[in-house]
Amino acid sequence: MSQTTATTSACCPECDAAIAFARRPLQGEVVRCIDCNAELEVTSLDPIRMELAPQVQEDWGE
Repeated sequence: MSQTTATTSACCPECDAAIAFARRPLQGEVVRCIDCNAELEVTSLDPIRMELAPQVQEDWGE
């Protein structure tokens, strides 16, 4: 009996490249596009949508 692995994919909103997930992504997960190197945040799961991840600001203990 063979097991098949289903891949889930979505398009990068920056360069429109296909991004494949080996498993179902989690909402809020941050991934990197291998074509344009953009950091993307998963904002919706059904259908899978991604947006550019917000830039993290340094806190410096303030």
